[in-house]
Amino acid sequence: MSTGEDGFLHELEIEVEAEVTLVEASRPGEVAELPVGDWLFDPTDAEREEIGLRGLLDAVEVLEDGSRRPDDHVA
Repeated sequence: MSTGEDGFLHELEIEVEAEVTLVEASRPGEVAELPVGDWLFDPTDAEREEIGLRGLLDAVEVLEDGSRRPDDHVA
């Protein structure tokens, strides 16, 4: 992959990690224990979003690893 693609993947990884942090901070497990009328969001939707974001993050990491040439060394 070109340097531009590597930079894009790195930026995407940072963005997805930030989104995962936001979803985790919403604490969907705790919200689920509240009465439904007190919910600001559906905790099941938040959990689905987190699962999707983690899958995207894994995909980005695989692409980043694949972008390294065989002679590149990971410290």
